[in-house]
Amino acid sequence: MLSRRDLIRTAPLAALAGLSATGARGDEPLIVRMQEPRNLETPLSELFTGGTEKFFVRSHFAVPEVDAKAFKLTVSGHVEKPLELSLADLKKMGDVSREIVLECAGNGRVFLVPQARGLQWGHGGVGSAKWTGVPLGAVLERAGVKRGAGDVVLVGADKGTIADPATPGAIPFDRGIPFAKAKADETLLVWEMNGEPLTPAHGAPLRAIVGGWYGMAAVKWLSQIVVLDREHAGFWQTFDYSRWERPKGAPPRLVPVTAIEPKAVIVSPLAGTTVPAGQEVKVRGFAWAGERGVAKVEFSSSGGEVWSVVQVYEKPKPFEYVKWEATFKPAAGPLKLLARATDDAGRTQPDARDTDRRTYMINHRVPVELSAK
Repeated sequence: MLSRRDLIRTAPLAALAGLSATGARGDEPLIVRMQEPRNLETPLSELFTGGTEKFFVRSHFAVPEVDAKAFKLTVSGHVEKPLELSLADLKKMGDVSREIVLECAGNGRVFLVPQARGLQWGHGGVGSAKWTGVPLGAVLERAGVKRGAGDVVLVGADKGTIADPATPGAIPFDRGIPFAKAKADETLLVWEMNGEPLTPAHGAPLRAIVGGWYGMAAVKWLSQIVVLDREHAGFWQTFDYSRWERPKGAPPRLVPVTAIEPKAVIVSPLAGTTVPAGQEVKVRGFAWAGERGVAKVEFSSSGGEVWSVVQVYEKPKPFEYVKWEATFKPAAGPLKLLARATDDAGRTQPDARDTDRRTYMINHRVPVELSAK
């Protein structure tokens, strides 16, 4: 397995090439960001449109072998009644389906300067699916969570060693989420994706979906749920998937990465292409804002000097994405296109990168550079 230092060598030039590649919808393969464990990015031409087949894949370790027939989910810790549930037991509890955007916390990392360690995602470490499963809150209710609950730790069946910083042998991928978020309607234990059973790459037979939060919380191959009476201090939210917070009057501290930031991206025209000068050019893209709805999307064909509000084609909803379009007539010469989203709490994509976010939560505005002739 590659060490974390090795990750920074995983083809940043290929990442940029993937961003500017051309191709009709449906003919571009997923972009390989790491061979083993397999990590795959959705090409821009398939963003939010390619279905399960073109949905990005994020894996920290090799895909574990899980026998769906023998599968048992255990619920233990700060509960009155520890549980052991089969997939059939979970399905008997009823099911709900939700359209929810899932975004890797490192999506857009290739745009960080200087280059940061980690998988060199372009814009394609994000997707949306119709997820079907049972609310995590219903499972916790059956287990009878005791008073004073802290984090609910989701533990995957995948495990391995990390070299930098070194772990004490093999560890599973896990993630703790606060009890309040665990009980929220948008937090699900799912067995279906877009009306079909989960594939092994996407976490079969069971995975978590934590609506509005980055994908590190959407633990795949879910095998255990452990309720704590305190905050979880595991590797994946202290050493990794954490950001700096600067409390007033106190030293900086590391806190877990949580909610998705608002983001708009341009998928057409592509970087490095040439558009006709003096003619109307259509610009297309997508926007999302995690737990919030997208309040507006703005576009600039002047590198951010002038902005205009663009047309959005879906009614903005929390946890979902919207499609947007704009048109402009360029003069001959180099162009720098930008887009920015504002959520319904008034938060707008920043112009500059917030370095306190380390290599995560990347939503600063990224120009698409091309030319007009």
